[in-house]
Amino acid sequence: MNAISVATGNFLLLVLLLMGVYLYVRAGNSVRARVAERARSRAAQPVHTAAVANERSAKTLREHIGRAGRALAHIGERLPIFDAKQRAALALACQRAGFYGPRAVSALVGIKFTCGIGASIDMLAFGSRVPVFGQYLLLRAMLMLAAFIVGMIVPEYALAFRARRRRRQIAAVLPDALDLLVICTNAGHSLAVGIHRVAKEIRMVSAPLANELEITASELHLGGDASFALRNLGERIDLPSVRSLVSTLIQSQQYGTPITTALKTLSKSSRTQAILELEEKAAKLAPKMTLPMMIFILPTVAIIAAGPAVMRLMTVFGK
Repeated sequence: MNAISVATGNFLLLVLLLMGVYLYVRAGNSVRARVAERARSRAAQPVHTAAVANERSAKTLREHIGRAGRALAHIGERLPIFDAKQRAALALACQRAGFYGPRAVSALVGIKFTCGIGASIDMLAFGSRVPVFGQYLLLRAMLMLAAFIVGMIVPEYALAFRARRRRRQIAAVLPDALDLLVICTNAGHSLAVGIHRVAKEIRMVSAPLANELEITASELHLGGDASFALRNLGERIDLPSVRSLVSTLIQSQQYGTPITTALKTLSKSSRTQAILELEEKAAKLAPKMTLPMMIFILPTVAIIAAGPAVMRLMTVFGK
Protein backbone atom coordinates (compact mmCIF):
# COMPACT_ATOMS: atom_id res chain seq x y z
CA MET A 1 0.00 0.00 0.00
CA ASN A 2 2.83 2.32 0.82
CA ALA A 3 4.51 1.41 -2.44
CA ILE A 4 1.33 2.24 -4.38
CA SER A 5 0.94 5.61 -2.68
CA VAL A 6 4.60 6.45 -3.32
CA ALA A 7 4.28 5.52 -7.01
CA THR A 8 1.09 7.58 -7.31
CA GLY A 9 2.76 10.56 -5.67
CA ASN A 10 5.76 10.25 -7.96
CA PHE A 11 3.46 10.06 -11.03
CA LEU A 12 1.53 13.16 -9.96
CA LEU A 13 4.80 14.98 -9.28
CA LEU A 14 6.05 14.05 -12.74
CA VAL A 15 2.81 15.24 -14.34
CA LEU A 16 3.01 18.54 -12.47
CA LEU A 17 6.64 18.92 -13.48
CA LEU A 18 5.82 18.29 -17.16
CA MET A 19 2.91 20.74 -17.03
CA GLY A 20 5.19 23.37 -15.50
CA VAL A 21 7.80 22.86 -18.21
CA TYR A 22 5.12 23.06 -20.90
CA LEU A 23 3.66 26.27 -19.50
CA TYR A 24 7.12 27.79 -19.14
CA VAL A 25 8.08 26.94 -22.73
CA ARG A 26 4.75 28.22 -24.03
CA ALA A 27 5.11 31.47 -22.12
CA GLY A 28 8.67 31.84 -23.38
CA ASN A 29 7.55 31.21 -26.98
CA SER A 30 4.79 33.78 -26.67
CA VAL A 31 7.23 36.31 -25.22
CA ARG A 32 9.75 35.57 -27.96
CA ALA A 33 7.00 35.82 -30.56
CA ARG A 34 5.93 39.21 -29.24
CA VAL A 35 9.56 40.37 -29.18
CA ALA A 36 10.15 39.11 -32.73
CA GLU A 37 6.95 40.74 -33.97
CA ARG A 38 7.95 44.01 -32.33
CA ALA A 39 11.43 43.76 -33.90
CA ARG A 40 9.95 43.02 -37.32
CA SER A 41 7.59 45.97 -37.01
CA ARG A 42 10.43 48.26 -35.99
CA ALA A 43 12.58 46.94 -38.85
CA ALA A 44 9.77 47.37 -41.35
CA GLN A 45 8.92 50.85 -40.12
CA PRO A 46 12.02 52.55 -41.65
CA VAL A 47 11.39 50.71 -44.93
CA HIS A 48 7.78 51.84 -44.93
CA THR A 49 8.86 55.35 -44.03
CA ALA A 50 11.46 55.34 -46.82
CA ALA A 51 8.87 54.06 -49.30
CA VAL A 52 6.44 56.78 -48.27
CA ALA A 53 9.18 59.39 -48.55
CA ASN A 54 10.18 58.13 -52.01
CA GLU A 55 6.56 58.16 -53.11
CA ARG A 56 6.11 61.70 -51.85
CA SER A 57 9.29 62.88 -53.58
CA ALA A 58 8.22 61.20 -56.84
CA LYS A 59 4.79 62.80 -56.54
CA THR A 60 6.39 66.19 -55.92
CA LEU A 61 8.67 65.70 -58.93
CA ARG A 62 5.69 64.78 -61.10
CA GLU A 63 3.85 67.87 -59.91
CA HIS A 64 6.83 70.09 -60.77
CA ILE A 65 7.19 68.46 -64.18
CA GLY A 66 3.49 68.86 -64.85
CA ARG A 67 3.59 72.50 -63.78
CA ALA A 68 6.59 73.13 -66.06
CA GLY A 69 4.86 71.33 -68.92
CA ARG A 70 1.73 73.42 -68.51
CA ALA A 71 3.82 76.59 -68.48
CA LEU A 72 5.63 75.55 -71.66
CA ALA A 73 2.34 74.61 -73.30
CA HIS A 74 0.92 78.03 -72.37
CA ILE A 75 3.95 79.68 -73.97
CA GLY A 76 3.58 77.55 -77.09
CA GLU A 77 -0.10 78.44 -77.43
CA ARG A 78 0.68 82.16 -77.34
CA LEU A 79 3.51 82.05 -79.90
CA PRO A 80 2.40 82.66 -83.50
CA ILE A 81 5.64 81.31 -85.02
CA PHE A 82 4.19 78.15 -86.65
CA ASP A 83 1.26 77.89 -89.02
CA ALA A 84 -1.37 75.15 -89.09
CA LYS A 85 0.57 72.94 -91.52
CA GLN A 86 3.74 73.08 -89.45
CA ARG A 87 1.82 72.37 -86.25
CA ALA A 88 0.19 69.36 -87.93
CA ALA A 89 3.67 68.04 -88.80
CA LEU A 90 4.78 68.62 -85.22
CA ALA A 91 1.67 66.81 -83.95
CA LEU A 92 2.50 63.79 -86.13
CA ALA A 93 6.10 63.84 -84.83
CA CYS A 94 4.80 63.92 -81.24
CA GLN A 95 2.47 60.99 -81.92
CA ARG A 96 5.28 58.96 -83.46
CA ALA A 97 7.37 59.63 -80.36
CA GLY A 98 4.52 58.51 -78.08
CA PHE A 99 3.09 61.85 -76.92
CA TYR A 100 -0.67 61.93 -77.51
CA GLY A 101 -1.75 64.74 -75.20
CA PRO A 102 -3.96 67.53 -76.53
CA ARG A 103 -1.30 70.10 -75.60
CA ALA A 104 1.72 68.11 -76.80
CA VAL A 105 2.28 70.36 -79.82
CA SER A 106 2.02 73.50 -77.71
CA ALA A 107 4.48 72.08 -75.18
CA LEU A 108 6.88 71.17 -78.00
CA VAL A 109 6.68 74.69 -79.42
CA GLY A 110 7.31 76.11 -75.96
CA ILE A 111 10.31 73.81 -75.49
CA LYS A 112 11.72 74.80 -78.89
CA PHE A 113 11.35 78.50 -78.15
CA THR A 114 12.79 78.15 -74.64
CA CYS A 115 15.81 76.20 -75.92
CA GLY A 116 16.37 78.81 -78.63
CA ILE A 117 16.21 81.69 -76.15
CA GLY A 118 18.50 79.84 -73.74
CA ALA A 119 21.08 79.18 -76.46
CA SER A 120 20.94 82.85 -77.52
CA ILE A 121 21.46 84.02 -73.93
CA ASP A 122 24.42 81.67 -73.54
CA MET A 123 25.93 82.98 -76.74
CA LEU A 124 25.35 86.55 -75.56
CA ALA A 125 27.12 85.80 -72.29
CA PHE A 126 30.07 83.88 -73.75
CA GLY A 127 30.15 85.25 -77.29
CA SER A 128 32.83 87.80 -76.49
CA ARG A 129 35.21 84.94 -75.66
CA VAL A 130 34.88 83.36 -79.09
CA PRO A 131 38.03 84.01 -81.15
CA VAL A 132 37.63 86.41 -84.09
CA PHE A 133 33.82 86.44 -83.89
CA GLY A 134 33.68 87.91 -80.41
CA GLN A 135 35.48 91.07 -81.43
CA TYR A 136 32.71 92.36 -83.70
CA LEU A 137 29.15 93.14 -82.66
CA LEU A 138 27.64 92.08 -85.99
CA LEU A 139 29.34 88.69 -85.88
CA ARG A 140 28.17 88.17 -82.30
CA ALA A 141 24.62 88.99 -83.38
CA MET A 142 24.94 86.41 -86.15
CA LEU A 143 26.21 83.89 -83.61
CA MET A 144 23.21 84.62 -81.40
CA LEU A 145 20.86 84.05 -84.33
CA ALA A 146 22.64 80.81 -85.21
CA ALA A 147 22.43 79.67 -81.58
CA PHE A 148 18.70 80.47 -81.53
CA ILE A 149 18.15 78.39 -84.69
CA VAL A 150 20.17 75.49 -83.30
CA GLY A 151 18.25 75.64 -80.02
CA MET A 152 15.00 75.53 -81.97
CA ILE A 153 16.12 72.48 -83.96
CA VAL A 154 17.59 70.35 -81.14
CA PRO A 155 14.22 69.36 -79.56
CA GLU A 156 13.00 68.04 -82.91
CA TYR A 157 16.12 65.89 -83.23
CA ALA A 158 15.56 64.55 -79.71
CA LEU A 159 11.95 63.78 -80.62
CA ALA A 160 13.04 62.02 -83.82
CA PHE A 161 15.56 59.94 -81.85
CA ARG A 162 12.85 58.85 -79.44
CA ALA A 163 10.57 57.99 -82.36
CA ARG A 164 13.28 55.83 -84.00
CA ARG A 165 13.92 53.95 -80.79
CA ARG A 166 10.19 53.44 -80.34
CA ARG A 167 9.86 52.08 -83.90
CA ARG A 168 12.65 49.58 -83.24
CA GLN A 169 10.87 48.37 -80.12
CA ILE A 170 7.62 47.96 -82.03
CA ALA A 171 9.29 46.17 -84.96
CA ALA A 172 10.85 43.62 -82.60
CA VAL A 173 7.46 42.57 -81.18
CA LEU A 174 5.25 42.98 -84.26
CA PRO A 175 5.49 39.33 -85.50
CA ASP A 176 4.29 38.03 -82.13
CA ALA A 177 1.44 40.53 -82.18
CA LEU A 178 0.43 39.33 -85.66
CA ASP A 179 0.40 35.73 -84.44
CA LEU A 180 -1.87 36.73 -81.56
CA LEU A 181 -4.14 38.59 -83.99
CA VAL A 182 -4.35 35.43 -86.14
CA ILE A 183 -5.41 33.46 -83.06
CA CYS A 184 -8.06 36.07 -82.21
CA THR A 185 -9.47 36.08 -85.75
CA ASN A 186 -9.57 32.28 -85.81
CA ALA A 187 -11.48 32.38 -82.51
CA GLY A 188 -14.21 34.45 -84.16
CA HIS A 189 -13.43 37.87 -82.71
CA SER A 190 -14.05 40.99 -84.72
CA LEU A 191 -11.16 43.18 -85.79
CA ALA A 192 -11.68 45.76 -83.01
CA VAL A 193 -12.04 43.11 -80.29
CA GLY A 194 -9.05 41.19 -81.61
CA ILE A 195 -6.83 44.28 -81.68
CA HIS A 196 -7.93 45.21 -78.16
CA ARG A 197 -7.16 41.68 -76.94
CA VAL A 198 -3.73 41.71 -78.58
CA ALA A 199 -2.98 45.09 -76.99
CA LYS A 200 -3.89 43.70 -73.58
CA GLU A 201 -1.73 40.60 -74.00
CA ILE A 202 1.29 42.37 -75.50
CA ARG A 203 1.54 45.17 -72.92
CA MET A 204 4.02 43.35 -70.70
CA VAL A 205 6.32 42.85 -73.69
CA SER A 206 5.98 46.14 -75.55
CA ALA A 207 4.07 49.04 -74.04
CA PRO A 208 4.44 51.30 -77.16
CA LEU A 209 2.79 48.74 -79.45
CA ALA A 210 0.08 48.10 -76.86
CA ASN A 211 -0.69 51.83 -76.67
CA GLU A 212 -0.93 52.13 -80.45
CA LEU A 213 -3.21 49.11 -80.73
CA GLU A 214 -5.43 50.38 -77.91
CA ILE A 215 -5.82 53.73 -79.68
CA THR A 216 -6.72 51.92 -82.91
CA ALA A 217 -9.21 49.67 -81.11
CA SER A 218 -10.85 52.71 -79.49
CA GLU A 219 -11.10 54.43 -82.88
CA LEU A 220 -12.65 51.29 -84.36
CA HIS A 221 -15.19 51.10 -81.53
CA LEU A 222 -16.09 54.79 -81.62
CA GLY A 223 -15.88 55.53 -85.35
CA GLY A 224 -17.51 53.65 -88.17
CA ASP A 225 -14.68 54.02 -90.70
CA ALA A 226 -12.21 51.20 -90.13
CA SER A 227 -9.89 52.29 -92.96
CA PHE A 228 -9.42 55.72 -91.33
CA ALA A 229 -8.40 54.18 -87.98
CA LEU A 230 -6.04 51.72 -89.65
CA ARG A 231 -4.40 54.44 -91.76
CA ASN A 232 -3.89 56.48 -88.61
CA LEU A 233 -2.12 53.45 -87.11
CA GLY A 234 0.21 53.27 -90.11
CA GLU A 235 0.94 57.00 -89.94
CA ARG A 236 1.70 56.92 -86.21
CA ILE A 237 4.05 53.94 -86.28
CA ASP A 238 5.62 54.63 -89.71
CA LEU A 239 6.99 51.14 -90.38
CA PRO A 240 6.83 49.29 -93.74
CA SER A 241 5.56 46.13 -92.04
CA VAL A 242 2.79 48.07 -90.30
CA ARG A 243 1.83 49.74 -93.58
CA SER A 244 1.59 46.28 -95.18
CA LEU A 245 -0.58 45.15 -92.28
CA VAL A 246 -2.83 48.19 -92.67
CA SER A 247 -3.19 47.59 -96.42
CA THR A 248 -4.07 43.93 -95.82
CA LEU A 249 -6.67 44.75 -93.19
CA ILE A 250 -8.24 47.50 -95.31
CA GLN A 251 -8.52 45.18 -98.33
CA SER A 252 -10.06 42.46 -96.19
CA GLN A 253 -12.58 44.97 -94.83
CA GLN A 254 -13.45 46.22 -98.30
CA TYR A 255 -13.68 42.90 -100.16
CA GLY A 256 -14.63 40.57 -97.31
CA THR A 257 -11.67 38.23 -97.82
CA PRO A 258 -10.29 36.16 -94.91
CA ILE A 259 -7.29 37.77 -93.30
CA THR A 260 -5.84 34.74 -91.49
CA THR A 261 -3.61 33.60 -94.34
CA ALA A 262 -2.47 37.15 -95.10
CA LEU A 263 -1.62 37.77 -91.44
CA LYS A 264 0.36 34.54 -91.27
CA THR A 265 2.29 35.59 -94.38
CA LEU A 266 2.95 39.04 -92.91
CA SER A 267 4.16 37.51 -89.64
CA LYS A 268 6.52 35.20 -91.49
CA SER A 269 7.85 38.02 -93.67
CA SER A 270 8.35 40.23 -90.58
CA ARG A 271 10.41 37.53 -88.89
CA THR A 272 12.39 36.97 -92.06
CA GLN A 273 13.07 40.71 -92.30
CA ALA A 274 14.22 40.80 -88.69
CA ILE A 275 16.59 37.87 -89.29
CA LEU A 276 17.97 39.55 -92.41
CA GLU A 277 18.60 42.77 -90.47
CA LEU A 278 20.45 40.82 -87.77
CA GLU A 279 22.55 39.05 -90.41
CA GLU A 280 23.32 42.41 -92.01
CA LYS A 281 24.46 43.81 -88.67
CA ALA A 282 26.61 40.73 -88.08
CA ALA A 283 28.19 41.10 -91.52
CA LYS A 284 28.99 44.76 -90.81
CA LEU A 285 30.62 43.89 -87.50
CA ALA A 286 33.93 42.64 -88.96
CA PRO A 287 34.75 45.84 -90.91
CA LYS A 288 33.76 47.93 -87.90
CA MET A 289 36.13 45.95 -85.67
CA THR A 290 39.11 46.45 -88.00
CA LEU A 291 39.97 50.01 -86.99
CA PRO A 292 39.73 49.45 -83.19
CA MET A 293 41.88 46.32 -83.54
CA MET A 294 44.51 48.24 -85.50
CA ILE A 295 44.54 51.08 -82.97
CA PHE A 296 44.33 49.23 -79.65
CA ILE A 297 45.22 45.55 -80.17
CA LEU A 298 47.85 45.49 -82.92
CA PRO A 299 50.36 47.81 -81.14
CA THR A 300 50.06 45.76 -77.97
CA VAL A 301 50.70 42.52 -79.84
CA ALA A 302 53.68 44.09 -81.61
CA ILE A 303 55.15 45.26 -78.30
CA ILE A 304 54.69 41.84 -76.70
CA ALA A 305 56.14 40.00 -79.70
CA ALA A 306 59.05 42.30 -80.57
CA GLY A 307 59.74 43.80 -77.15
CA PRO A 308 62.13 41.12 -75.83
CA ALA A 309 64.09 41.03 -79.09
CA VAL A 310 64.43 44.82 -79.11
CA MET A 311 65.59 44.84 -75.48
CA ARG A 312 68.14 42.12 -76.21
CA LEU A 313 69.48 44.02 -79.20
CA MET A 314 69.72 47.17 -77.11
CA THR A 315 71.67 45.25 -74.47
CA VAL A 316 74.03 43.73 -77.04
CA PHE A 317 74.72 46.94 -78.91
CA GLY A 318 74.86 48.92 -75.71
CA LYS A 319 77.96 47.02 -74.63
